[in-house]
Amino acid sequence: MAKPGLRETDLYPPIKALLEGQGYEVKGEIGAADLMALRAGDDPVIVELKTGFSLSLFHQAAERQRLTDSVYVAVPRGSGAAFSRSLKNNTHLCRRLGLGLITVRLRDALVEIHLDPAPYRPRVAKTEKARLLKEFSRRTGDPNLGGATRQGLVTAYRQDALRCLLVLHENGPTKAAAVAKLSHVETARRLMADNHYGWFDKVQTGVYALSPKGQAVAADHAG
Repeated sequence: MAKPGLRETDLYPPIKALLEGQGYEVKGEIGAADLMALRAGDDPVIVELKTGFSLSLFHQAAERQRLTDSVYVAVPRGSGAAFSRSLKNNTHLCRRLGLGLITVRLRDALVEIHLDPAPYRPRVAKTEKARLLKEFSRRTGDPNLGGATRQGLVTAYRQDALRCLLVLHENGPTKAAAVAKLSHVETARRLMADNHYGWFDKVQTGVYALSPKGQAVAADHAG
C-alpha cells in the first residue's frame, strides 16, 4: 500500500546511482518505462517505480517484459511485520513472474535488490499433491461450494466420522471392528479413539458409543 506523501520520483535517484555504479547509463521516462539502463553487451534493464505494491505495478512490469528479460519492480522499503509479510509474498510473486524486486529505504537511500529476474521453474510439491489427490478420491460427492470459507467444510475425514456416528446412532454401543465393517471405514477404531469432533465415547475396551454432542449431531443427520 502506498504511503501518503511519497512519490515515485523519490525512488529514482538512489536506484540510478546504484546502476551507474555498476557501469550502466541510466535515463528516466524512456517511452513507457520509468527507468531504463544500458550497458555495453547487456540487455536493457527496465525498472518500474511505485510507492507501494499494487496489481497495476505487476501489470506494467509484465508489459515491459515484451521489451527485455531484465525487468524490476521497485517500491519504498517499509517497516514492521505487515511490510515484511508483503515483501515475502511479493518476492514469491515476482519469482513466479520472472521479475526482479528492489526496495529503497528512503531515509538513507539504501537500495536492496531482493531478487534478480530469472525464468521461473516450479518445483512440484509431491507430498501436497498426493494429499490433494487422496482427499479428492476419498471425498463422497461434492458437498462444498468452491470459494466457501474453510470453517464447516465437509472433508473425507468428516464424512468417515459421520458414517461411524450413524452406525452408533442406529446400533447403540458397538465394537470398533463392527463399526468399521458396517460403516465401510477401515480406520474407524483410530478415528473414534482420536475423537476429533467430540462425537464418541469409549465405554469399554474396543467398544464405542455416542457422546451427548454426537447424539445431537446424529439427530440432525438422521432427521
